[in-house]
Amino acid sequence: MKTDIAVALHYDETSAPRVTAKGKGQIAEEILRLAEEHAIPIKEEPELVELLATIELGDQIPEALYVAVAEVIAFAYTLKDKVHS
Repeated sequence: MKTDIAVALHYDETSAPRVTAKGKGQIAEEILRLAEEHAIPIKEEPELVELLATIELGDQIPEALYVAVAEVIAFAYTLKDKVHS
């Protein structure tokens, strides 16, 4: 999978998701490689990634992005359930 930008989020179900990694070019490729290596679901949403890339590392996502990110989290849980079924 080729991409220019990648953003990783962490969600612990106790607070809003946080941006834990982001980068362009080789850094983006490394983020995706590590996600694949650790069986972390990857969702391509270019417009959302562009917005998430503007958030500082460690910061929670803004409330305006809750619905869009919730859809990504739901996607990840659906994939996880299919893998573990």
